[in-house]
Amino acid sequence: MEFTAQVIANFLGGVVEGNPEVKVSTVSKIEEGSPGSLAFLANPKYAPYIYTTNASIVLVNADFVAEQPIKATLVRVKNAYEAFASLLQLYAQQTEPQLSGVETPSFIHPSAAYGDDFYLGAFAYISGDVRIGSRVKIYPQVFVGKGVIIGDNTTIYPGAVIYHECTIGSNCIIHAGAVIGADGFGFASQEDANYKKIPQIGNVVLEDYVEIGANATVDRATMGSTILHRGVKIDDHVHIAHNVEVGENTVMAAQCGVAGSTKIGKNCMFGGQVGASPHIKIADGVMAGAQSGIAGDIRKPGTIILGSPAFDVSKQRRSMAVYKNLPDMANKLNEMQRTIEELKKKLL
Repeated sequence: MEFTAQVIANFLGGVVEGNPEVKVSTVSKIEEGSPGSLAFLANPKYAPYIYTTNASIVLVNADFVAEQPIKATLVRVKNAYEAFASLLQLYAQQTEPQLSGVETPSFIHPSAAYGDDFYLGAFAYISGDVRIGSRVKIYPQVFVGKGVIIGDNTTIYPGAVIYHECTIGSNCIIHAGAVIGADGFGFASQEDANYKKIPQIGNVVLEDYVEIGANATVDRATMGSTILHRGVKIDDHVHIAHNVEVGENTVMAAQCGVAGSTKIGKNCMFGGQVGASPHIKIADGVMAGAQSGIAGDIRKPGTIILGSPAFDVSKQRRSMAVYKNLPDMANKLNEMQRTIEELKKKLL
């Protein structure tokens, strides 16, 4: 499908600067733009490419100021990154396969129920007492355990597993290989040095608009619920332990791990491989840089942390500047110590 710059601007509420009739049929990175493609510029790091790109249309922020002539047609919008995401969503809707009906072989327990426009892929298994909303897509080889509830417009990709009694909200996305509701890591040590398993009798609750990455795991609670509130997004290979609660619109990049019973606030952002200790509380809006190790409570909203153990990012950066100089500092300290010893001998 082709769209003109003016049609795109109308859809996004933007303003065309250049040829409003130029057409695009695909999207591209700004540094790899080709004729007939649309790109975007949001990160200033990529600004030099706007003067050399071959993309026909580039989305830019409304306040972008060009320093050189630009051959591409610009569409100025309030937020170029958000606008580009909206276009990609529209493109995906136009190109994704229209799936419906129940493929065979698959299994739906007689006590399960599902709404309109339901799709179930081959080799999927729907257990008893499951309740599935309308326009839900469940791809091949998915297992849905007894008593699970799935809201409208949710998509579950191949090979995902939803254990019994878990609740999945509306407009959620669960990617391939994710496991929702496996047992939390609960064991009691015994006198003979063996461990006795503690039954995990709670569940997992994913509220609306939650997205779970491929091969991510969210463990069921020992009692009560492990809860991911509305709008939470977790990347591939993230682990959420039992009885964790994650606040609205918090996002976590790949390989993060959150230990049991930790409470995370709203609008937090965790970089890759961030780890959080058990039984701690993290305030709203906390930002943790990649590989941060959060060992204790963070009570101040909006705190930015880095390092392991993690602490305030400005202090951590100053510390990092010192770390690399430690060998030289140690040599100087040893030299000073030798000088002091020699002076002592002379004085004595």
